[in-house]
Amino acid sequence: VQLQASGGGLAQAGSSLTLSCAASGRTFSQYTVGWFRQAPGKEREFVSAIRWSGGSTYFADSVKGRFTISRDNAKNTVYLKMNNLEPEGTAVYYCAANPQIIITYMSSPNAYRYWGQGTEVTVSS
Repeated sequence: VQLQASGGGLAQAGSSLTLSCAASGRTFSQYTVGWFRQAPGKEREFVSAIRWSGGSTYFADSVKGRFTISRDNAKNTVYLKMNNLEPEGTAVYYCAANPQIIITYMSSPNAYRYWGQGTEVTVSS
């Protein structure tokens, strides 16, 4: 599975951005797709995830209520819509995927085998 993340850029605090994660090589069927972010000097942290089968979604507390995650079956793409962006959200955002991750490990980067190259998001205050 090859993942291509896109959609990052410069945004003002309070505005919105939508990131995309497109898969090639195989479909996302039965996969869990997650978004992580890594700010300079910090560890990679979980942002959100979606189970392709069934569409269950999961969010870090820091983005709950502001971010949404969705999927497009036809395009084999996952979207992360980020609303009300905060300067603390400045980071490189990565999408990742793995078959059948149980909830306990959903937020762990180690649970994901496949990773995209990252897309940079800068939020100015």
